[in-house]
Amino acid sequence: MKRLLLSCLMALPLFASAQKHHEIGIWLGASNYYGDLQTKWVPTGIQNASTYKPSGGIIYKYFVNPRVGFRFGASYISITGADSLSDIAANKLRNLNFTNNLVEVYGGIELNLLPIDMEKFHFTPFVFAGIGAFYGKPFTRDALDNKTNLRDLGTEGQGLPMYPDRKVYPLVNAMFPFGGGIKCFIGNTVMLTAEVGLRYTTSDYLDDVSRSYVNMDTLLAYKGQKAVDMAYRGNTNPDWDGNYPNYKFQRGDYKRNDWYWTAGVSATIYFDAFPNIKRYIQTKCPRIFGAR
Repeated sequence: MKRLLLSCLMALPLFASAQKHHEIGIWLGASNYYGDLQTKWVPTGIQNASTYKPSGGIIYKYFVNPRVGFRFGASYISITGADSLSDIAANKLRNLNFTNNLVEVYGGIELNLLPIDMEKFHFTPFVFAGIGAFYGKPFTRDALDNKTNLRDLGTEGQGLPMYPDRKVYPLVNAMFPFGGGIKCFIGNTVMLTAEVGLRYTTSDYLDDVSRSYVNMDTLLAYKGQKAVDMAYRGNTNPDWDGNYPNYKFQRGDYKRNDWYWTAGVSATIYFDAFPNIKRYIQTKCPRIFGAR
């Protein structure tokens, strides 16, 4: 520990003398998710094209030197999934689907593998990692195409007294973003970046699916017919000739939390770190009232 502290203290002059800069801009791209209704990280094929949704946000970065920086962002990210697209026969019969529009904020560290700046390297790969939070509320469409908020229905018995271990899941959860990409200068002002970012979340309910089915009669009595209809939609699948699954039959994998990811491009404005305000005023502001 003493050696680590000593190394950090010795490095401080390097950070203090290094060229600092800011970047601020926007990003646009596509998003997808990995969970109980989507078991492939990168769905392929025309039938899966609908699982990719447009997303975007704003981003700010502060680099203490050409290699090390801090990044902060806020994004709107849409994800969706449907059992009808699954390769798993049991999931196809289950016939669930969802959409979730997420709003996230995060902060993290970004590391350039090359010391990119206007004087030397104009191109570099990079990696980043951080911590953040997101708000999301999964919903679906019923048989009449009406928007239905799944969390309110308690499809897995969340909040019912006979299932004390199943709490109503929160709308705000933590997530841990990490990823990487490439960046380059366009002229001396714009930084163009292409990156892929994964988010591991602390929730298994991005898709409203996590554990097992609950007793149909209990769900009907406490939450109503729509909750039963949305908990299992096999009866709307023409290939299904059975009934609502038995109590405790597996509905999702509670041992594995959900993920979501984005891939996109960003354009940020590159500018030097703010100088000392007093010195800036003294050297840049015009003199007035006959000041000497």
